[in-house]
Amino acid sequence: MAIKTSDLNARLFGKQNKRLATTPQEAQQAAKEQAQVIELSVAGEELVSFELVKIPAGRVALDTVVFAENAREQSFLNEHALSDVLVTLRERGQQYPAVGRKREDGKIEVLDGSRRRMSCILAEREFLIYVGENINSEHAKFLSDVANAHKPLSLFEKGKEMQAKLNSGEAEDQKSLAKMFQCSEALVSGALKAADLPLEVLQAYPNVGDLGRPTIVKLHKQFHQLNDENRQLLLDKCRNDNGFVWQRSQAQGVSRITKDVSEMIEAWIEELSPSKKVVSNKIDLVKGRVSYSRKGSNLALNLKKVDDATMQEILDFVSSKLN
Repeated sequence: MAIKTSDLNARLFGKQNKRLATTPQEAQQAAKEQAQVIELSVAGEELVSFELVKIPAGRVALDTVVFAENAREQSFLNEHALSDVLVTLRERGQQYPAVGRKREDGKIEVLDGSRRRMSCILAEREFLIYVGENINSEHAKFLSDVANAHKPLSLFEKGKEMQAKLNSGEAEDQKSLAKMFQCSEALVSGALKAADLPLEVLQAYPNVGDLGRPTIVKLHKQFHQLNDENRQLLLDKCRNDNGFVWQRSQAQGVSRITKDVSEMIEAWIEELSPSKKVVSNKIDLVKGRVSYSRKGSNLALNLKKVDDATMQEILDFVSSKLN
């Protein structure tokens, strides 16, 4: 279930400036006002002090990394996928600081805010992040998972989580996954198919989060109909020196670029493995009314707009000829 930003911050920030935040509004305000130090209740177990750090635009990519167990696929984060964040960030700057932890090597690991981080990199803006120390991996995973809840994951990202549950034995089959993730079995099937696709195929699209189940299912079928050699050739076409496939499109707007990418991939697959076209041997006898086809000693006759009387006459004639 999606969580609003205000509710998310309420779950994360238990106190502001040593004062208990008793409402979601108070917790949200603590982050919005960018208080220098905030005490964060991690997994409801302990309070950790987080200090606000401002990282210059030119240092964001160098001084920060994203938590390795973050469910969000970072390679999908481009200007199209982040358009909802970039518009506000370019106009007013970062509204809510991210949350992270200090690593032993001095880098800051982003637990909540990977989309804001990449948006700051793309927009060349200062990155704000609350940084805590001595946060273990279990608590880091908690913060990352809660943060991802307010922005839906793509089918690929959901599929990766579901596949991990199957691999670990926490779920037995798609039915149990549907119950665990509170969704339909059809969505589970689509998500697992998405997770089974190579990253290069999905990176071809401007915003993977926009790809619905029908598109994923079709892509999965098209890709797996190729043999190993042709699959590799397709991946090479998707990741050449000219950038991602969506970057090569001349179309304007995400929906048109998405359609253009699908058509390009379909054309490449057809080129690599031409579909077998069924040649019809149907012959028109009376255009629009009667046609027939011959295969060996068999004859098939197709008639349209035939009334009962005419039908009976035809059947009687055929019967007289073959008896």
